[in-house]
Amino acid sequence: MSDAMTEQHPIDESTPVTGEGTGPDQDAVIAAIATVYDPEIPVNIYELGLIYAIDLHDDGRVHVEMTLTAPNCPSAQELPEMVRDAILKVPNVTNATVEIVWDPPWDMSRMSDDARLALNMF
Repeated sequence: MSDAMTEQHPIDESTPVTGEGTGPDQDAVIAAIATVYDPEIPVNIYELGLIYAIDLHDDGRVHVEMTLTAPNCPSAQELPEMVRDAILKVPNVTNATVEIVWDPPWDMSRMSDDARLALNMF
């Protein structure tokens, strides 16, 4: 995987961390990710099934594996950055990395029922 596909941007170490030693809440991280929408599709990326893995660590690190709807997705550069920025706003998150993965390839079966309903794809 090329370095261009892995986004790793730790926050400034001088930033105060509340609740140090207490890892971020998974529901809060998912809620933050769900605020990110694909600019071409009016459904958040979590409901679209673009998030493959969320790894939470007690020291506040969060690592996300996500994919895109297609390798030539026009939002390939901005979506991972938007996910990272949203996660960094969650309490107790000290660092967030977002990795783009292509295996398994995304298909419409990964979408939630809510996403299918919103896109009229039943």
